[in-house]
Amino acid sequence: MPKTQIAPNIFIPMPVVLVGAVVDGRPNFMAVGWVTRVNSQPPLIGVGIHKSHHTARGILANGAFSVCIPGADLADRTDYCGLVSGETEDKSAVFDLFYGEIQAAPLIRECPLCFECRLVHTGDFATNYFFVGEITAAHADEAVLTNGKPDWDKISPLILTMPDNRYWRLGECVGTAWRMGKSVRPGSSQ
Repeated sequence: MPKTQIAPNIFIPMPVVLVGAVVDGRPNFMAVGWVTRVNSQPPLIGVGIHKSHHTARGILANGAFSVCIPGADLADRTDYCGLVSGETEDKSAVFDLFYGEIQAAPLIRECPLCFECRLVHTGDFATNYFFVGEITAAHADEAVLTNGKPDWDKISPLILTMPDNRYWRLGECVGTAWRMGKSVRPGSSQ
């Protein structure tokens, strides 16, 4: 099938998380779509945050942050955290908070999965910081675990697509990684 050339600044579908930090002594959260695992041992996660955001100040000042995974049922509150600034609004009042070992990494009880992160690296780009944190603790609701592991169907994480700016639920499972490709034979049409 022929391809049409389009603008290169494309956003692939992104998981949406709530990144938390203590800023000027107050817990704050922001919605973030630029998030990814960076390393497995030690477990590292990275988030891209614009330099102008209030949350970035807290991460830089305290060397810590949280990553909380909201379910689709929290789409409205998650979106709110992306609409308003923590400089003018107390976004922590939207959630029931708790803390683990890192006091500068506020966690959200309503999110089915939360990570406490110690900042280990800050990438400094033209408009954004890329914060890499070591996940020092993970907290999950028992109801979203299957055999002690997060069950993404039960968590129902939000996915953001752009440029249409829409939230989606995670879709159906289509196969098992590192297994379903074993039947592929190069050169054959499957």
